[in-house]
Amino acid sequence: MNYDIKDAALSKKGKLRIEWADDNMPVLNLIRQRFAKEKPLKGTKIACCLHVTTETAVLMLTLKAGGAELALCASNPLSTQDDVAASLVKDYGISVFSIKGEDHKTYYEHLELALSIKPDLTMDDGADLVSTIHKKKQHIPLGGTEETTTGVIRLRAMELEGKLLHPIIAVNDAQTKFMFDNRYGTGQSTIDGIIRATNKLIAGTNFVVCGYGWCGRGAAMRAKGLGANVIVIEVDPFKALEAVMDGFVVMPIANAAKIGDIFVTVTGDINVLRGEHFKVMKDKAIICNSGHFNVEIDIPTLKKLSKKSRTTRDFVEEFVMSDGRRIYLLGEGRLINLAAAEGHPAQVMDMSFANQALSAEYMKKNYRSLENKVYKVPIDIDRRIAELKLASMGVKIDKLTEEQKKYLASWEMGT
Repeated sequence: MNYDIKDAALSKKGKLRIEWADDNMPVLNLIRQRFAKEKPLKGTKIACCLHVTTETAVLMLTLKAGGAELALCASNPLSTQDDVAASLVKDYGISVFSIKGEDHKTYYEHLELALSIKPDLTMDDGADLVSTIHKKKQHIPLGGTEETTTGVIRLRAMELEGKLLHPIIAVNDAQTKFMFDNRYGTGQSTIDGIIRATNKLIAGTNFVVCGYGWCGRGAAMRAKGLGANVIVIEVDPFKALEAVMDGFVVMPIANAAKIGDIFVTVTGDINVLRGEHFKVMKDKAIICNSGHFNVEIDIPTLKKLSKKSRTTRDFVEEFVMSDGRRIYLLGEGRLINLAAAEGHPAQVMDMSFANQALSAEYMKKNYRSLENKVYKVPIDIDRRIAELKLASMGVKIDKLTEEQKKYLASWEMGT
């Protein structure tokens, strides 16, 4: 078995943490039990480019139980949990190529190593794996899945240009993914990452959320719950209106830059916080990102504007401006919820990774009928996951009566 990890001796700690996550992922547990019996992925090689966390480990165990041969690499240089990587290799016999803090060169070498198994199917988070595949013109017989908003945006752009070489299922677009993982998972873990990195009190701060998609909604909701004065930045009038109706202040970033204490970017776009904003920020302003790539904060310009910098705490870099103001960048501008914290809680990733596992099974069964397009997760899979999650929580819901079904299906019945 080939692998590249930081330290195999970390496996004992990693195994305990994986077991903890496994205990909190009942839907994926049910899927793994069925996979172990039916082996729907037998003989399938899957290259996975995902955040190497305890929750991802539970997904890997599920896919392996289904008969898959796996190779896992990180989808972000700072998102790897080294003890988890060690346990996957030493305790579970899964090839992992991932080290927290790996440089740019090593990151892409690890992608290449994951692809060296000549996968039949890919699992991506951000589309770096698929992008590498397309540059190499590597053939992927079955297709792939994509975990996050940023990756889906890239893949849809490839589809529009006619450059997508194999079908992709956009796991991110499943209701049991984006409504929960993006909102509750990103919301909680982003705040967790900020607090772990800084130990700052959130209450009473001007907390600026750039982007009011599902991730932004979650971050704003959680910051408000901790007592922050939340300011939302948007370019979409519908989302801006929703933020106002949700009780938040909405204003241009040029105005918010002058009064914000903590800034979080969750847009998926480039240079959201840039030079003109750094020039007017308050002394000791904190800036961080929870979007997939570290492009939302213009870090090169921040470095140019500063006269010196130093690391003051783990994942906290202080930039001193020419006038003496200090701006604190968290986690190198990478995903703060994974750089400084542990990412999304297992309970919410249970649904996201259930979508991954069942989408892989669906693609294995149906790839012959799929075109080189980006597909949504089939609604019956999405609904089944919601039902299983409710059942695992001990929640029961009603069903329509036959009379109600007839009424909803009819145009003739009115008042």
